Amino acid sequence: MASFQDALQDNRVPGRLGDVRLRYDGGRLVGESLPPPWERRALPGLLVGVGLGCAVGAAVLVGVREGSTSAFALGLLAAALVGLSLKLESRLGRRRFVLHFRTESLRLEQLAWSPGATRAAVVPFDAVRAVHMVERPGPRYALVVEYAPENAEGPPRRAVLVEAIRPSETQTLHRVWRMLSNAFGLRGAGLAGG
Repeated sequence: MASFQDALQDNRVPGRLGDVRLRYDGGRLVGESLPPPWERRALPGLLVGVGLGCAVGAAVLVGVREGSTSAFALGLLAAALVGLSLKLESRLGRRRFVLHFRTESLRLEQLAWSPGATRAAVVPFDAVRAVHMVERPGPRYALVVEYAPENAEGPPRRAVLVEAIRPSETQTLHRVWRMLSNAFGLRGAGLAGG
């Protein structure tokens, strides 16, 4: 009997679905979200630069006798710009998921631009309860995995695997949904017993 890994090698993985690039890499299916456009990546740096300029202006105005109000306003603007920059940068994080077929585990990663801020979770295939195709406004679709927490207490958790799937990609969406459902051994996907 052929393994799921053999079946995956025989059936090519689509190169892209929604905002995720997919590839098969020696016993692993890897999906990684695409980087945001350069405008979104450059904006936080630009805001920090303007904020630093405001801070320098505030420092210069502190020495002027009647510039204390202006210095305070520039200092406040500098702090607001740096805060907005940090908020925008936190939204730039990317996602990655890796299905390890040998260890039968799903690794979910939230990649961050700052070093050491990447969050990862490893979910055993047996803990996965469902793979959902979710309709988003626009119309767009998302592929979401639902899994039980490690200690099996509390409500199930959800993680977005693929976002921004266009209506023209629904055939590929169904194919990837069926492939993931079969990998996790879920019923109702066609091959996993239901």
